[in-house]
Amino acid sequence: MKKYLSLALCSMQNTLAYRLSFILNFLANFIGLIAMYCLWQAIYTGRAELSGFTWEQMQSYLLITFFVNSMLSYYSESSITNKIIDGSVMMDLLRPIQFQKARLAESLGSCVLEGLLSCLLIGLGAVFTLGVSLPSDAVTLLLFLLSMASSILVKFGIVYLSALLCFWTTSGFGIYWARTAITNLLSGALAPLAFFPSWLQSAAMLLPFQGIVNTPVTIGLGMTEGSEALRLIGIQWIWIVLLWLLGKWMWSGAVRQITIHGG
Repeated sequence: MKKYLSLALCSMQNTLAYRLSFILNFLANFIGLIAMYCLWQAIYTGRAELSGFTWEQMQSYLLITFFVNSMLSYYSESSITNKIIDGSVMMDLLRPIQFQKARLAESLGSCVLEGLLSCLLIGLGAVFTLGVSLPSDAVTLLLFLLSMASSILVKFGIVYLSALLCFWTTSGFGIYWARTAITNLLSGALAPLAFFPSWLQSAAMLLPFQGIVNTPVTIGLGMTEGSEALRLIGIQWIWIVLLWLLGKWMWSGAVRQITIHGG
């Protein structure tokens, strides 16, 4: 455990060392939030609600979505893919650590600074300037925070699997953009799943992506409460375990791939 904590701390230090990258990522997220806000503001012009969402709820939806997506940024994903593409992954094979746990520790370390600080700064600005309301009930807030923490692990599982695909490719950019497009669509980051056609909404609810945005958002907005909220969090953890096991299986196949090619 101590060695993984050290990796998390080193990841935090690396994030601070590359301050320009952090600032650019912060600005990109900020511009994205403003763009989505303006888009939905125009859509809601002259409308009281859409698919059960009022404009006030949609503002909170956008804020919570930004929270979730900022918690594990491109920096964390690229750190995994770069190790594979440039061959430095071989050094990890010589160390007495598990590659999957090490990448999780690094991702959590970087998201503490990149995610939480971005969420704090922009979140506070949105609350004070837009009047966005956050969960006020203690139970709802607790379930929301638990779901948020779970969503990070779900997203890591998906990111880790997509990164491992780089063992069979020569570049990670295509994989990253494909993964991002699919995740943003099926998680509800672009639009609430309630806006989807019934067949697509049903399909999305069967996949792990909805646990990244849809679950914490519906809990945070109070649309899902009590036993139903606990059920959705339970589904998140089922996917966390399944994605973790699938990651271990893919890693074992990737290691054999390296051995076959004499790596």
